[in-house]
Amino acid sequence: MCWETAYEQWLNAPALSQQEQEELRAIQKDKMELRERFCAPLAFGTAGLRGTMKVGLHHMNVHVVRWVTQGFAEVICAESDWAGDRKAAVCMDGRKNSRRFAEAAAEVLAANGITVYLFDGPRPTPELSFAVRAYGCLAGINITASHNPKEYNGYKAYWCDGAQLQTETAMAVSARLEEIDVFAGPKRMDLQRGIELGRICLLGRSCDEAYLKAVEELSTVWPGMEADKEKVKIVYTPLHGCGYQLVPEILCRTGLQRLLCEPSQMVLDGDFSTVESPNPEYPESFARAAELAIRENADLILGTDPDCDRVGLLVRGPSGKFLPLSGNQTGVLLLDYLIGAQRRSGRLPQKAIVLKTIVTTDMARAIAQDNGIACYDTFTGFRFLAQRMEQLEQAGAGEVIFSFEEAYGCMIGHHVRDKDGVSTAMLIGEMAAW
Repeated sequence: MCWETAYEQWLNAPALSQQEQEELRAIQKDKMELRERFCAPLAFGTAGLRGTMKVGLHHMNVHVVRWVTQGFAEVICAESDWAGDRKAAVCMDGRKNSRRFAEAAAEVLAANGITVYLFDGPRPTPELSFAVRAYGCLAGINITASHNPKEYNGYKAYWCDGAQLQTETAMAVSARLEEIDVFAGPKRMDLQRGIELGRICLLGRSCDEAYLKAVEELSTVWPGMEADKEKVKIVYTPLHGCGYQLVPEILCRTGLQRLLCEPSQMVLDGDFSTVESPNPEYPESFARAAELAIRENADLILGTDPDCDRVGLLVRGPSGKFLPLSGNQTGVLLLDYLIGAQRRSGRLPQKAIVLKTIVTTDMARAIAQDNGIACYDTFTGFRFLAQRMEQLEQAGAGEVIFSFEEAYGCMIGHHVRDKDGVSTAMLIGEMAAW
C-alpha cells in the first residue's frame, strides 16, 4: 500500500477520534510529513516498538498498539493448546499515553482469551520481568520508551523467561502482523468488562512486596553493617520516572536510611520538565541532584532512568565536586564488591559465572579471572545475556552471579531476566557503605 492510500484509509477510518482526524487533516498538504507517517508500519523487532507519538502507521498511537498486540496475542495462543497457560503481564511507565496504551493492550489480549495481569499504575521495567516469571505468564508487555525524550513512547515485548523476545519469536509476531488489518484486525474487550469477568486482574502492592522481597534477598551482609550503612548519605533522583517509589523503599529497608530524594524530580512527569533529557548517562541530568548533594554534604548520587532499569552514579571527587562514573566503571566496581561480599558471607557459588557483552570492558574478565570465576561474552543486549544465563545454568556450567553492559545496566540474581535499577541501586549503596 502506498503512503497516499494509507493516509486516506486512516483519515476515513471510523476508529479515529475527531481529534485524531483533525490532526491528519492539518497535515494533508504536507507531503513530506505524510510520507514519513505512512511510508511503512513501525517495525516490530526483538525490542518491540519505539517511536514518536503521532497519528499514523509509522508512529506510536493506540491503533498501532492494538494492531501489534493482536499479532502478539496470536503468537501467544499458538504457543499453548490449553487456555489456562495463556497468561500475560502488562505494565507501563509514567509517560504521556502510557496508561492508555497499556489498557488498550490488555483489552486486546483479554479478547483473545488470554488472562492479563495488568499493573494498576506505573512500575519499573524489572518488576514486569519479575511478574512474568512469578505469575507463570507466557508473555509480557511494558509500555515505555526508557530514557528517550518526551515525544517518544514504546512497546517492550517479553517472553515466558522474563527476557525480551528472541529473534524467532519476534519474527513470528512480525509475520502475523502482515496478515492483520490495523483497524479491523484487533479484537477488543472493554477493560471494565474484562475485570468483571476475571480476564483482567489488577496487580498492585502484593506484587511490589514480592518483588522487593526478591531484591532484598540480594542484600549483602558483613559485621557492623548497620553502623556502616548509617554513615553513608545518598541523594537519589528518579528523573520523573518509575523508580520514585521502590528505589527509596529498598534503600531504607536495607538500612541505607540517610537518603535524600530530589523533591522536584520525585513526581511522575511525562514532560520531564526539570531536565533536557531523562537519561542517567548524561551528567547534566543530575544538576538538581548535585546541588542538593553539595548542600547536604552527601557521599554519592544515584539516578534511575524513567523506566528504572538503569542507574547512573556520581561520586564526590577530591575537590568536592561530584564526578560521573561510566557504566563500565560502575559495573566493574560492583562486580569486584559483589564477589568479595558473597565470599565473605559464604554465599559465593562454587562455580560462579560473570556475563558481559562484547562491547563491555575486559576489566570485568580480569576481575573474574583473578577470583577464579568464569567470564563469558554475549552480543549486545540483555536478551542475549538472559539467554546465555539460561544456557549455562541448564548445562550445569555454574551459577551466574552478575551480568552487565556498558550502557548503565546490571542484572543481579535470578528474580529478573533484564537489567534492574532497583537491585543495582541497593547494591551500590551497600558497596559505598562497605
